[in-house]
Amino acid sequence: MTTSIYDFSVKDIQGEAVSLSQFKGKVLLIVNTASACGFTPQYKSLQALYEKYGPDNFVILGFPCNQFGEQESGSEDQIQSFCELNFGVSFPLFEKIEVNGEGAHPLYQYMKSSAKGILGSEGIKWNFTKFLIDADGKVLERYASTTKPESIEKRIISLLE
Repeated sequence: MTTSIYDFSVKDIQGEAVSLSQFKGKVLLIVNTASACGFTPQYKSLQALYEKYGPDNFVILGFPCNQFGEQESGSEDQIQSFCELNFGVSFPLFEKIEVNGEGAHPLYQYMKSSAKGILGSEGIKWNFTKFLIDADGKVLERYASTTKPESIEKRIISLLE
């Protein structure tokens, strides 16, 4: 039985297996991302949070997803280059995944059931949905695409104290 996000393994953007257990003791913000979305400028705010709190055991994990308006149609190499060149992204990025439907990654299935959306829905509505995870690997909250990363800052600080 899954008890935390540490029970999952994912593949990074280079295709290497990564156990999420390596993030034990860190506060995480997990985000499904896209390069051609109206919310893509959030990469800048996400990177700013990562730079500000990364040294304090805070990590952002970005999961590119092409399920919403085909706004992430590029290859992993193209995605990584785009994020680095346009937004200076240095937080970990992972391979493109599905977050909804039969092919939804098990990590996302777990997070969606742990922190439901509006009216108890599980489905992810759009790119840049954010999940806040505490240092014990527990899914605490889900934030909509429209929630600006900087508006979560106080909550992140409270978890780091």
